[in-house]
Amino acid sequence: MLQISVLDVDLVLETHPSLFSPAAPDRGTIAMLSVVPLEPGMRVLDLGCGYGIVGITAAKKCGDENVWMCDIDPLAVSVTGENALRNGVPRTHVILSDNVAAVETSGFDLILSNPPYQSDFSIARRFIEKGFNRLAIGGKMFMVTKRKAWYRNKLVSIFGGVIIHEIDGYYVFEAEKRQQRYARKTPGRHPADH
Repeated sequence: MLQISVLDVDLVLETHPSLFSPAAPDRGTIAMLSVVPLEPGMRVLDLGCGYGIVGITAAKKCGDENVWMCDIDPLAVSVTGENALRNGVPRTHVILSDNVAAVETSGFDLILSNPPYQSDFSIARRFIEKGFNRLAIGGKMFMVTKRKAWYRNKLVSIFGGVIIHEIDGYYVFEAEKRQQRYARKTPGRHPADH
């Protein structure tokens, strides 16, 4: 069990050795949360929730009925559900889902993600493209990574712009949905994709 405080929210979280960053909160996740504007009533999606640290923190700040957490790993979903109950946010929506496929809700104010690192960026690409479609106009996607060029280029191609916060050795990307369609009609490959 982890007993931690995130954004002045005290949490008790069960983890598991096979889940991401089981011994302590990931520094990138904490960096991302440090710049996310969590306000009561905001609808939030924690995309790739792991054991639930981001979504449960959001639920404490925004109201648990306003927070969705999803992961492709059944163990992550199970542990997150237990952690939500343990931390007094039982109305959160915890969903087993490949990306956002099983999440039936849209119109999110925030989508938050610490995507898995893969050399071909396939998961991150789908998170960005599908996440864009689930945001409300004016909604924002926040992602944290150790890599800059590919994420910057991809987020600009979809959202039309991106703000990059450099925190504790990580890049936190903040992109706002300003229109219904991708910024480029046909998101193509960019030099940084290779």
